[in-house]
Amino acid sequence: MAAVSSAAHVGKGRRQFVGLVWTKAFSVSCRHRQKKKWAATRPRISSTRLALQNFDMNYSVQFGSLWPSIRISLLSEQKYGALFNNFSDIQRMTQELECLNAVDFIWESQKVVQDLNSAAGQQASKPAVSTGTLAVPAESQAQPHPCLSTLISPNIRCYIFPKGDISLFPPARPDTLGILGYYLLDAASVLPVLALNVQPGDLVLDLCAAPGGKTLALLQTGCCRELAANDVSISRTGRLNRVLRSYIPPNICDIVRITSWDGRKWGDLEANTYDRVLVDVPCTNDRHSVMEEDNNIFKNMRKGERQMLPMLQLELLIAGILAAKPGGEVVYSTCSLSQLQNECVVERAVELLNIQYNIDVHVEDLSIFRRLFQDTFSFFPNCRLGELVVPHLTSNFGPMYFCKLRRVG
Repeated sequence: MAAVSSAAHVGKGRRQFVGLVWTKAFSVSCRHRQKKKWAATRPRISSTRLALQNFDMNYSVQFGSLWPSIRISLLSEQKYGALFNNFSDIQRMTQELECLNAVDFIWESQKVVQDLNSAAGQQASKPAVSTGTLAVPAESQAQPHPCLSTLISPNIRCYIFPKGDISLFPPARPDTLGILGYYLLDAASVLPVLALNVQPGDLVLDLCAAPGGKTLALLQTGCCRELAANDVSISRTGRLNRVLRSYIPPNICDIVRITSWDGRKWGDLEANTYDRVLVDVPCTNDRHSVMEEDNNIFKNMRKGERQMLPMLQLELLIAGILAAKPGGEVVYSTCSLSQLQNECVVERAVELLNIQYNIDVHVEDLSIFRRLFQDTFSFFPNCRLGELVVPHLTSNFGPMYFCKLRRVG
């Protein structure tokens, strides 16, 4: 009887052991299946990779044989410029930047104007040229170019390292008053401010101002009677405030009015008010999108926002033009290569303003910028409207699109 009891006990123990093993095996199996399920719900592709795939599909058509060069440049380290702060210790900062072998690319462009005028003078001294049955005076073929100060916003200085030099600027140091000497930014982002051609006494609006590089450049002109700097994001206007406090003396800050309004409504809020308007709109920010996961507009959760970008850009540009006085000038800019966000937005805005508001808008010719700054930037030669700086390994600035419009009526 004892033997039977002992055998029963052993059998029961074996069943418990087998049950325990089976339970653990089932648990492990379930756990692995669950992990597999979790893995299936995770993003299968990073935002940067999704952006690159999108660009490969679209930009290979838009740029053709140029796209491989632009692509590798986008994926390489960006080059920066040092926007000179005229409110700092000018002599000390000039010496420091020149000791780094950096050059002011805007000042260097003066030589281009001189060369163009010299060539125009030589051409004018030649006799008339026969073209079929008409004799065309040589002076009509090559007109001298106006002074640089009549073409671009004055007093802006931006230092860069020469082509092929990938040196980095050290962080700016404050002077005795605590003012920083220069602001690091993509040097191409200065071009929209130069194109705005701010003149003394102008009332200026920066409709999408944060984080503040272009606002700071506008203040360097010394021409703004008042500068309205707006950004819909309160956190971004907070950053704009910090930038201005670090670079601008308090008495200059008094001419800046910072707001966090919806820029699309500016045409209703302050119509027919400003001499100059800068509309640097939110965009796909192409370089950031292929390099950084943080705040990437190609995240799955931001798909709807990305698809609505051209509409947002259109509404902002129309609002900016409505805010300008008749005869006022507006510069539209993005840091995207996309035609849908660049030329197409400009074309549609001009069309809608004429149809809905009976306002004529003239798109200005900015081809002079290609000649002035061809030694600094790589320009795409086939823009229908405006100008586009494309990244290039020897001069890895951009992308930066900018187009100038004049409100006629």
